[in-house]
Amino acid sequence: MSNALPARFTFASLLLLSSLASIAAAAEPFMEKLDLFTAGQGGYKLYHIPGVVVTANGTVLAWCEARKNGGDWDDIRILLRRSTDDGRTWSQPQSIAEVAGPKSKNPFALKLKNVNPSSVTYNNPVLIADRDGTLHMLFCLEYMRCFYQKSADDGQLWTKPVEITQIFEAFRSAYDWKVLATGPNHSIQLRSGRLVVPVWLSTGTGGNAHRPSVTATIFSDDGGNSWRAGEIAVPCTEEWINPNETVAVELIDGRVMLNVRNESKTHRRLVTTSPNGATAWSMPRYDEALLEPICMAGIARYSTADRGGRNRILFSNPDNLARADGKEEAGKSRDRKNVSVKLSSDEGQTWAVSKTVESTWSAYSDLAVTKSGAILCFYGRGEKANFAGDRLTLARFNLEWVTDGKDIP
Repeated sequence: MSNALPARFTFASLLLLSSLASIAAAAEPFMEKLDLFTAGQGGYKLYHIPGVVVTANGTVLAWCEARKNGGDWDDIRILLRRSTDDGRTWSQPQSIAEVAGPKSKNPFALKLKNVNPSSVTYNNPVLIADRDGTLHMLFCLEYMRCFYQKSADDGQLWTKPVEITQIFEAFRSAYDWKVLATGPNHSIQLRSGRLVVPVWLSTGTGGNAHRPSVTATIFSDDGGNSWRAGEIAVPCTEEWINPNETVAVELIDGRVMLNVRNESKTHRRLVTTSPNGATAWSMPRYDEALLEPICMAGIARYSTADRGGRNRILFSNPDNLARADGKEEAGKSRDRKNVSVKLSSDEGQTWAVSKTVESTWSAYSDLAVTKSGAILCFYGRGEKANFAGDRLTLARFNLEWVTDGKDIP
C-alpha cells in the first residue's frame, strides 16, 4: 500500500493542518487560588517564608515558617503540606524539623528588644528535589547552626538531621559572620548532579541582627552526604548594600545564575553568574527589569520538550513601582504589593512578559512547575500592609494565563 499523500495535499495544506492542530491543542488560560496557611490558625500568629517544589515523582510540597508571635527570632516551627494531585488538594501540615538536645539563643538575638531567650527558632528551610527521587532539605537553628536531612518518600519521613555548621567556617577568612541563613526558597540540582544552595551571612551588628550581609553558596557533589563552601558571590559594599535572600537557576550553557535581594539605592535585583555554582562569580549587575522592594523572590525554569522545546525562566516578586511624572517616588516603591510573574525566553537577559498574580498587599513568593505543566506560585498576601501578609496562598495557573494565550517566542 502506498504511503504517498494525494496530490491535492500540498505543503501549504500540511502547514494549515498543523496550525489548526496547534490551535486545537492550545490550552485555555486558567488561574486558581487556594490558601494553604492562614494567620491565627493552628496556634500560630503568622506564617511566613513560603517555599514550593515538585519531586521527581510529581508530588508537590509547600512549606513555611510557622511563627508563634510573628518575629524572625520568635518561637518558629517549619511546617510542610503535600499534594499528590498536581497541587489541587493538600495534606494537613506536618512539622518537619526537630533537633534533639539543649539549644541556646544566638547571642546577637539577645541584644535585641523583646526576644525571648527560651524560644526556639527554626529558620530558613530549603528543599531540593533530586532527579533520583530523593528530597534534600537544609534548615537553620537560631540563625547560627545549619542542618541537613533527606527524605526517600516525598517528604513523609525524614532522616535524623546532621549538623553541617562547620562548613561555614570556610567563609570566616573572607567574612567574619555571626549570623547565617540558607536560602530560603527551594534550591537546585545541576545537570552534573551538584546540589547548590544559596546562603547569606551577617556580622549581626545591624538591623534585626541580620545586617550587614553578604551572599554565597554551599554545595554537595555526593548527593548531600558532604557539603562544601563556595566563594562570596555578592559582597556588601557602598553600592551593593546588604545582599541576602538569594534564588538560583541553572542556565542552558551550564552556568548558575543567582538573583539576589538587596537594599541598594538602585531598587533593582542583583544578578551574578558562576560556571559551577560555587566559584568565579561574575561582577554583580542590576537587572533593570526586576524591581527590588527588599523582598524574597522566586525563580524556576519552564522548559521541556513537550512544551515546544523552548527554554524559559519564570521569576516572581512584588513588582511595585510608584511613579510621579515618570520618576520613582521615594520610599513608595518599597511597598510589598503586586506579586507578579515574569517570563524570559533568553535565559534571564530580558523579561518579555509580566503578569500580576496579586495586585494588593503581597510579599514573599516561590515558584515551581508541575509534571502537567501547571505553574505554582506560593506567596504571602494580606488585606492590609504587612511584611508577610495574613495568609500563604498557592496560585495555580498555566503558561497561557501568563502570556494571555499568546505564543511568546
